[in-house]
Amino acid sequence: MNIIGKKIFLKSTILPILGLLVLFSCKKNNIAEIYNLTKIDTTSSQSVWNLETIYTDSGKVKMKISAPLVQRFEAAEDENKKTLFPKGMKVSFYDSNEEVKSWLSSKYAIYHESENLWEASDSVVAVNEDGKTLNTELLFWDEKKQIIYSDKFVKITTEKEVIYGDGFEADQSFTYWEITNVKGTIYHENEDL
Repeated sequence: MNIIGKKIFLKSTILPILGLLVLFSCKKNNIAEIYNLTKIDTTSSQSVWNLETIYTDSGKVKMKISAPLVQRFEAAEDENKKTLFPKGMKVSFYDSNEEVKSWLSSKYAIYHESENLWEASDSVVAVNEDGKTLNTELLFWDEKKQIIYSDKFVKITTEKEVIYGDGFEADQSFTYWEITNVKGTIYHENEDL
């Protein structure tokens, strides 16, 4: 067999056999794995590091949000859009004199866009303008209803008492509040508690 004949033999016989071997040796892809890798909400569409954003109304500062990392996730349906704060956040609320009147912080948070609902979790602390402090592991802020609430264990510290309970609801400024199921109250004279 001459050189030209060997080349034709290689191209027409050996190469298709090698191609079939490669094809059959590949692992079949699982459709669920492909979907999980490509679905929209597994990868953030936007990421921001060291965010500090200020919300104003009529030129006056109303709120400031600070967060080390913010990730926005898009979805095919508008009701699934969300913004994650995986390294926590701090929100400061300002009065008409642009002084901080209250603040809230947590180690993790999610903003559900379609519901205008904030979900703060992991070491949540909220302090109002009177110095009352709320501690819990899960807190929701419903912007539409202008309320904050939790169905988890809460601790509220005031100037003269510490109140423990399960469940909580308040106006969004944390001025008027109520613990749903009070478990105990400790009275004190020390303002540093």
